[in-house]
Amino acid sequence: MEINTFLQNFADLLDDTDATLIKQETVFRDLEEWDSLTALSLIAMADEEYSVKLTGDDIKSSNSLNDIFEIIKNKG
Repeated sequence: MEINTFLQNFADLLDDTDATLIKQETVFRDLEEWDSLTALSLIAMADEEYSVKLTGDDIKSSNSLNDIFEIIKNKG
């Protein structure tokens, strides 16, 4: 699993956010588009793309996109 692929998949979840803003260190909660629907989309993406069950607690305990990536990688 590659971080760049994960970041691209995350960027694809967002409609109005410039993909160049999506980096490993991005604090996803700071993104204007971040909301509960985006969180659900992230959970669905983790399941579809990586066959990983990401939970709400996983997201709550994370700050950056790299944190989410590491959780998915470790569960995969």
